This record gives sequence, structure tokens and C-alpha cells, in this order.
Amino acid sequence: MNKQKLWVALAVLALGSVSIAVNAKDVGNEALKAGAKNVDRKSPATGAVFATLNGQAPLVIAHRGSPGYLPDHTLAGYARAIDAGADFIEPDLVSTQDGVLIARHEPNLKETTDVASHPEFANRKRKAVVDGREEEGWFASDFTLAEIKTLRAIQPMPDRASAYNGVYQIPTFEEILALREQKSKALGREIGVYPETKHPIYHQQLGLALEQPLVSMLDKFKLKRKDAPVFIQSFESANLKLLRSITPNKLVYLLDGTAVRADGSIDAPRPYDFERADDPRTYADMLTPQGLKEIKTFADGIGPWKPYLVSWQALKINGAGQALDANGDQKIDQRDMAIIKPSTVIADAHKAGLLVHAYTFRNEPRFLAANFENNPVNEYRLFFELGVDGVFSDYADTALQARRMFIANQ
Repeated sequence: MNKQKLWVALAVLALGSVSIAVNAKDVGNEALKAGAKNVDRKSPATGAVFATLNGQAPLVIAHRGSPGYLPDHTLAGYARAIDAGADFIEPDLVSTQDGVLIARHEPNLKETTDVASHPEFANRKRKAVVDGREEEGWFASDFTLAEIKTLRAIQPMPDRASAYNGVYQIPTFEEILALREQKSKALGREIGVYPETKHPIYHQQLGLALEQPLVSMLDKFKLKRKDAPVFIQSFESANLKLLRSITPNKLVYLLDGTAVRADGSIDAPRPYDFERADDPRTYADMLTPQGLKEIKTFADGIGPWKPYLVSWQALKINGAGQALDANGDQKIDQRDMAIIKPSTVIADAHKAGLLVHAYTFRNEPRFLAANFENNPVNEYRLFFELGVDGVFSDYADTALQARRMFIANQ
């Protein structure tokens, strides 16, 4: 089935006329049983050619480790994703007070650690301005590494299992790289690492710049080289330009979105470094052919929010242009939406010589448009068909199973 026909089938599916559901029963268990056997990402023996930039099968990037099963950014979560067969593990990096890089989704620790239950740190709670916006909580830069090590990770999403809250320590970037090295040797395959510099300007303002510590740690593990299994990602082009001057590692420019409107259009914010430079452009502007050409001067790929590639619109809209509860479950989420025709971003990026790694893929039905019939495999299938070069997934096991099924059907 060609891309256009697949899109048409999925679009009609929202109305209940067509079904492309794939048998994905026990996807998670099957992928975990596969263990270290990772799929060969080169074109399979059938001679099928993928629509990716390099003709290889798309990468599976374990977004924050295994957050669908364990708290974000733990060594156990990374290990689980590696054992399932993930190509890359993805740590978000922030700095401690003493300049050590640790893996947390944000500098604010309140959502992903048990810091609020530590009375000894009650007086550390404060307000801080991060990228021009005030927030309240406990910030990693106010804690030494020794203090951070007394905290434990917790699950930030209330609809995910909390059984492992309070079990795992907060890992350092060095510990993550050591795990990567150990697992690569044990499994006989090179596991990639995909660090993100979180709020680089904020850290620079604190005197805790992320760039040099990150590069120095890669160098320590002999990963400071162009052909290393490493991508460094950032939402700020200024950060990537600085990194380009101090390391040959591959770089990826992330492109964020605020929301998808009921009509399928995207509310696109401005990058924070653009705000500070009075540059009026948004992330959406950077996804035009001209913007992509500019990105190619400082990065090797882009990491766009999924709707920039395939957006969705509400199945029911009121007179004010707001989405309504289409399926009658008393909630409004992506189950009340239907995907619309894909954009040309993937083709345009490939034409510019850029890889495309899309985020974030999740299994929960509330994150799946009506077209996908509560089956995440269907979503992966569409993006693989369109030629995406990699997927950031909260459920690497599901992504891997979807990739195997996709390859088997070529």
C-alpha cells in the first residue's frame, strides 16, 4: 500500500468504514522475551527499501527509558528498554549545584522525584524563572549530587503504574554512559545514547552550563566522535551551534508545539533563544523548506512534535470552534480526533539532508487518534510508511514490535 492509500484508509477508518488493525496482542511481553535480539536495521533480505533518509529501518529511541512501566530516567528503565532491543536510550540532562549532570525531565524536581516527602528539604522549595516563566518547586541546581542521591524517582503520569515510586535513585549521566558501555559489551551490539540539554540558557545563567560537561563525559567514554552512536538534541539552535563548535557528534534540533487546535492547525511557540534575540519566528517557521535549509547548517536532523508531521482535527466541533466529546466518554482527548493529510515536512527534511526523529509515541488510548482504534501499532505503521527515520517512544517494546511487523510486511 502506498503512502497516499494508507493515509486514505486511516482517514476513512475514523468513520468506521475501514479497518487496518494489526494483531498486537501481548506486544510488550513478546518484545521483552525477544531480549537482546535487535532487528537488523539494514534493508531486509527481501530487498525492501525504506523511505528513510538512509534507506535503513527507523530507529527506536527509548524516550526517558521505560516510562510506561517505570518512573522516568532510571537505570532500571534504561536497562529494560535496552533488553527489549531499543537502538537508543534518551536521557534529559540538568545540572546539580556542584555541576554534575543528572537525568531529569526538568530542572524542577517536584513532578519526578519524592523531594516533597523529604522534610529536610522543605526550605528548598522556592519560585524560579525558567526560560522566562515562573514556576515553583525544588530545583536540581539547589542540590548537591550527594543530596540528589537521597531522593528517589516517581511516576509523573497519574494513569501509569506507581508501584515503583520511591525505589530508584536519580542517575548521573556518567552512570548512564557506563550502563550503555556495559550493556553494549554484554549484548554484542552498540547501544546508542541520545542526551538532551534541558533549558541550556537557564543553566548558563546559573553558571552551570551543560555543554562542556556533556562533551567531556562523552570524551571520557570515547564517544566524542562523528561516528559514535550518539545524538545530542536541543530545543535551542544557539545551544546546538555552540555544541557544533566543540564536538563532532551528531546534533538534532527539536521543534515543539503548544497545542493542536480543533481544526488541525498547530499553535507553534517561539524557541526561547529566539525570544531573547527578538527573532519573531516560531518552530513552525523552522519547518518550512527555508527553515530546514538553515537547520542543516548546524544540525544533522530534526526532532519534531508528531502533529507537525501528521496532525489531527476534532470529529465534532461546537459553534465556538472548540472540540467536543465525540465518543461519549465524558472526556476530550485524541480519541475524539481524526488524523488529517500528512504534511510535507518529512520529504522536505530529507531533501535538505536531515534525519527526522518524531516524538512522542505512547500506548495509552487517550494519546491515539480515533483512526488508530486504540492500537498504537497502527500509529507506528503510518509513520514508518511516511519515512520517519526514528521514533521517540515511551514504550520501546511496542515500537520494536511494530517495526518488526512493518518489516515482515514489506
